[in-house]
Amino acid sequence: MTPRRLDPTTILVRLRLIEDLLTDLREIGEVSPNRLRRERFTRHVVERVLTQLVDIANAINTHVAAAELDRAPHSNRASFDDLAKAGVVDHEFADLIAPSASMRNILIHEYLDIDFDRVAAAVPVAIEQYGRYVEQVARWLLERQKVSGGT
Repeated sequence: MTPRRLDPTTILVRLRLIEDLLTDLREIGEVSPNRLRRERFTRHVVERVLTQLVDIANAINTHVAAAELDRAPHSNRASFDDLAKAGVVDHEFADLIAPSASMRNILIHEYLDIDFDRVAAAVPVAIEQYGRYVEQVARWLLERQKVSGGT
């Protein structure tokens, strides 16, 4: 694989997309299992936002891994570990957020009947963890740009 240059603009655009999705989740309000059962539209929005959070983070993680580690992660879940190996987030946080990739896979591929309790419980966790993700990636990017003189 040819080493790729890190593109800060691409990362920033994707971080903004994650922030927009988190805003959307907050605006939905409280998400309970019963609400997901009753409100099909809310269920579809929540499921889509949860999957998009992982997909966009994976795109960032893969971009960073290619540029910093000269490799692509072998899975969405592994991409968070590679982000930690690249020094963007700490390993403890990577281990904390990585299971969101499993939820994404269940929602996308419908491996199981959707567990509304689990989906509802994932919403506040996603808001907290992906908020931290944005903060940590943005902080790393800013520090990296300071060290490299803005390039």
